[in-house]
Order: sequence, then C-alpha cells, then structure tokens
Amino acid sequence: MRKIVLLPVLVFILACAPLAAPQTLPPAPTAYIDPSYPTIESAPQSSSQLMSGIEVRAERAWRDGKQVNADVCFTLIDASDWSISGASMQYADVTIFDFGSTLLRLQEPAAGQSGLRCDTLSFLNVPPDVDLSNVTITVDAIAAQPRPEDYCTIYMPKIQQTLDERGIAIVLGCVDSNGVQVMQIMAKPDTMSQEEAEQIVYSDEFYTIRGPWSFAFNLGQ
Repeated sequence: MRKIVLLPVLVFILACAPLAAPQTLPPAPTAYIDPSYPTIESAPQSSSQLMSGIEVRAERAWRDGKQVNADVCFTLIDASDWSISGASMQYADVTIFDFGSTLLRLQEPAAGQSGLRCDTLSFLNVPPDVDLSNVTITVDAIAAQPRPEDYCTIYMPKIQQTLDERGIAIVLGCVDSNGVQVMQIMAKPDTMSQEEAEQIVYSDEFYTIRGPWSFAFNLGQ
C-alpha cells in the first residue's frame, strides 16, 4: 500500500498564506463639550470680606461648560509664600471641595504695606444643566508652607508665645546649620516624647489662616 505524506504540503500552504491584519483598538473616549453648554459671568453680591486680619476680594465668577471659575485676591501680611490651601463651591445641597488654582498676579509686601495675590480658582465636573442661580464660593484657608529658615525669621516668636500661653513647657531656639539659622526644640517636659513635641511645634496652625470668606454668585439656571 502506498503512503501519502501531507506534512510538507501543509507547511508550504501555511507559509504562503497571507498574514492576518493586526487588531486595532478603538480610540480612547474623550470628554464631549457641547456648544450649547452655558457660559455665564457674574459679579459677587458682596465683593470683599475681612476676617482673621486678611481681606479677601472676589472679582468675578464664570460658568464655562462643566467648569466654574472665580478670580479672587487676598492681602499678604508678610513675604511668606501664601496661597489658598482650602476652597469649596456649594450649590443646592452639593459641595465641591476639589479645586485648582492658577496665579494671576502677585504684589509683594513692601515698606510696611501689605502685598496682594490674585488667583483663579477652578471647580471641575459641574453638571452643565444644574441650577447655579444661587452658588457660594468659599475660601476656607490660606497657608504658607514654611521653608526651614522661615521658622527662625518669621514663625518662632509666634509659636513660642502660643506655647507659653497654653502652659506647654517647650522652649525653642535657633542654631546654625551650614550657615542657615534653623529652629530646634531646646527643652521639653520629660514626659513628652520628641515626636509629640515636634507635632505641637510644627503644627500647620502656625502658618495657616482660616476663614471662611464666602461669596455668593448668580451663574444662571
């Protein structure tokens, strides 16, 4: 009986067959911006508020599709790097805490005069069909994260005074470190760990000014 070997023929057919086209993935979805989304600008009902020694002024707010922006300015009490560390936007029973901030202009304090910083606050993912005829934008806190040398030149007297007023027996001092004066804890109660003392001394309460400064706008229905 004659044997028929098909293997070489099969290999030849497979080798000559056209390669399958590589699979292409569909493009990633992108955010849809409808031309009909509202764009409305409004001045605040009250443009300026003074609290905790800081004046905050709202210049305008505007609704741009799914985003609400507001231009706000605040006084600078010293040369520290002050910025808005907390803000919120409220409408109906919804409060948005996530925001972005873009510097508009900066005037440094000079000759005993307060400085001024202005920023655009942006709140994202606001439904375009929501009623914003009564919206409140609030600056909750302003903070200046200190540099190591700032503690001795700006913050140590305030921190030491607060510790003394609260009856906390922590003594602060400044020492030279590579030509820079840095603040250190010189003495503390024996019952207090170093970590506990540092948590008290380096608390953000000493470089944060809390509001709130709130401004109402009518950005339409």
